[in-house]
Order: sequence, then C-alpha cells, then structure tokens
Amino acid sequence: MKSITIKGSKRESVGKKATKALRNAGMVPCVVYGGEEPISFAADEIAFKDLVYTPDVHTVVIDLNGEKVNAILQDIQFHPVTDRILHIDFYQIYDDKEVTMEIPVRITGNSRGVRNGGTLRIVTRKLRVKALPANLPDFIEADITEMRIGNKMYTKALKTDDYKIMHPDNTVVCQVRTSRTAIADEDDDETAEGAEGEEVPATETDDVAAVKG
Repeated sequence: MKSITIKGSKRESVGKKATKALRNAGMVPCVVYGGEEPISFAADEIAFKDLVYTPDVHTVVIDLNGEKVNAILQDIQFHPVTDRILHIDFYQIYDDKEVTMEIPVRITGNSRGVRNGGTLRIVTRKLRVKALPANLPDFIEADITEMRIGNKMYTKALKTDDYKIMHPDNTVVCQVRTSRTAIADEDDDETAEGAEGEEVPATETDDVAAVKG
C-alpha cells in the first residue's frame, strides 16, 4: 500500500485553549494511539489533503521533527458547517502485527451481462480487511468479465492469501440486473456481442455512471 508522509510537531499542551489556538493558526490537532502511550501532535491542515480528500487509502508516516511513526487513519472530525478538519486520530502500526482497514473495491472488466443490456449495480464499495501492513492492498479488484444477467459476485470470490476479508462469504459485492433493453444471453460469443451488427443497447460505462449518479 502507498504511504503518505505527514510532517508535524508534538504538542506540549492539549487543553481547549491551546487546541483552539492551533485551529486558528490553520493547524490540526491529532493523536496517535496504539503505542506505549498516546502521542499528541499538530500539523498544517493542508498536509492532510492527499490523505483525507481522496477515495484512495494510504498508510501514514508521521514525521515529528525526525522521529517517525507508522500509522493509519482511524477517525476524523469535521466542522459541521465549514467542513474544516477539527481533529484526527491515528493508530500506530508495526511490521509484525496485523491491522484492519477499509479498502476500496475497484470494478474491472467488461461484463457479458452488461453488454447484453443488463445493469451493473455496485453493492459494496469498500471491504474491511485484516493483514500485515506490507500486505495491505491499495484496492481490491473485482473482475466482472464473466458475469451474466442475474449473476452476483460475493466476497468469497475475492479471497486471497495476502489478507483476510472481514465479511461473511455471502456478502454481495456487485450484481448484474436485467432491464427492459436486455437481450437473451446465449453461450456463443457471436450472440453475446449482438447478432449481425445489432447495436448493443447499453454499455458498462453508462451503467456504472448511472449507479454512481
């Protein structure tokens, strides 16, 4: 998994007055848990843009004046009106200890069912996985190429030795639903792609966009 470095400085005072002064100066108060004792620090709000405002997930290297702590984002608080970051909690990680994270699911492939007019519905966009830090993936790939109309993909189809998916095997990741424009799904490739130049009534790209919308 990719890592982001956050440069900050330890906080000597953690009271409300000191915290308010930090925020007024454009800083974000943070705490790292999971070590021998919590570590309180602060960093410029802009330093978190590539960690917070992105669909991707990362591990974090917190650089406190040369002292580096490996961690993952655990919790974040936003201002209810301005959406500014008010506080961030991190959890310290170690190379030899498993950690649990939510990892995004990335749909790949050109579904046979969608080519025949079905509609792709993404049910689960993130999966909670447990692994050693070195085995945490940037994303979980779900290849829908062989999915026909009516098919569902379950988490059991995404199993790997690198990490453990912390969901029941029958958790639905995505499915291809029928639609009014769907055509019969035959075994031969020619019919599946549309007979004699027949225009395919739906595309996977359009369906994914419709789902996201």
